[in-house]
Amino acid sequence: MKKQKLNYRFHNPNTAEVTADYILKVFIEANMKKVERAMQEVAERGLEEDKQERK
Repeated sequence: MKKQKLNYRFHNPNTAEVTADYILKVFIEANMKKVERAMQEVAERGLEEDKQERK
């Protein structure tokens, strides 16, 4: 059985800039937990490196 390809079309009366800004906000909100977790991991690694340098 052949898979059917989905095709989406949106009617968007906004300008490209407004649309891009809206999509960016949606992506940021959707990935906020991942971003926070990644930032926390980087901060923890930085603290560990500082402790090792002080020894």
